[in-house]
Amino acid sequence: MATTRPAHSKIRHAYITRRKDTCGGKPIIVGTRIKVSQIAIEHDHMGLTADEIIQAHPHLTLAQVHDALSYYYDHIEDIRAEIRESERFIRELRKQYPHSLLEEKRGRVAHLRR
Repeated sequence: MATTRPAHSKIRHAYITRRKDTCGGKPIIVGTRIKVSQIAIEHDHMGLTADEIIQAHPHLTLAQVHDALSYYYDHIEDIRAEIRESERFIRELRKQYPHSLLEEKRGRVAHLRR
């Protein structure tokens, strides 16, 4: 028989922390600067499995990735709001800076090679 936890109980996520001085206080994997939202994006939006995520980030353990996903699902609205805010910020930057310095350098190099 499945049991549900009361809404008021708190689950401890041993591999997740929040520090005001790291990543703007967003939840991250302990000992890293990898945000829970990044793991959520890789899993939900990019379709990566937990094994594929640790292949992309070999310094992480499977337990850390699973705890990040667990934290994400326990705080899904907050993490999704963080992701939306990051996407909004990127759109604004792209409006302000439509061409990156790298794109400009590549354009100059391509122009010189002709």
